[in-house]
Amino acid sequence: MGVVGGMLIGVALLLLSTFNPPAFSAVRGFFSEITTPVASGFTWVRTSVAGVPSGVSSYWNVRGENARLKKELADNALLVGRARTLNQENRHLRDMLKLRDVSTDAVVAARLVASSVASTRRYATLNAGGWQGVKVGQPVRQPDGLIGQVIETSPNTARVLLIVDSESIVPVRRTRDGLPGIATGRGDGLLDIRSASVATMIFQPGDTFVTSGTGGIFPPNIPVARVIRTSRDIAVAEPSANPDALDFALVQATFLPDPTPAPTPKPSASAKPNAELK
Repeated sequence: MGVVGGMLIGVALLLLSTFNPPAFSAVRGFFSEITTPVASGFTWVRTSVAGVPSGVSSYWNVRGENARLKKELADNALLVGRARTLNQENRHLRDMLKLRDVSTDAVVAARLVASSVASTRRYATLNAGGWQGVKVGQPVRQPDGLIGQVIETSPNTARVLLIVDSESIVPVRRTRDGLPGIATGRGDGLLDIRSASVATMIFQPGDTFVTSGTGGIFPPNIPVARVIRTSRDIAVAEPSANPDALDFALVQATFLPDPTPAPTPKPSASAKPNAELK
């Protein structure tokens, strides 16, 4: 019945299109209004279903590309960090070599292989010792300023007491007027500056201090510290050479050589006994 009905509808439409084209156009428009939305819906569904594999593939491709780019950025950041570290180290080494070349009292330039940054006691270790001419008491510095003083030596290493240690005492003078002072470590990476004279020293933020040469240990005019805040007759200063960024250091001879020991008098020859009187 369905087939016959379809054939009759087809014949009717054919006769209508032949003998009454305007009526056929109206009928065709009516059926188009009904079937077009349905056909559009089926087309959208078919297109969406067909595009699912492509969309999934694109999602995973974008995700993989994103992960690759992130890894590439991380690798590049690591390379940039290493390059900056090497550049900074090379710059410090060049400055150290220049300082060694112009210093007449240089003993050896060595690497600081260890530092007690996290401790209240502030020490560092040099990879040079007695076999390289390092002696107890010798000052240690960088191009930026004084680092400390050698307190122990072994054949190839030396222990350095940093100037920021609470046991460190360095005679200094203020650069703008030459007034003497004493720089002592605080144990927290900073220094206390006190007046070394009877007169009260009025400190100002920004005052800079260098070694004075008093005591005969530290050569004069090595940068030591810069005042960052004051408290009456004591100033808090930051070291000229950052103790937390130490790499290479120059060991210098003491400013004044050790006094020559006085010669020990030789015992005088014993007098010959007098001949017996006859």
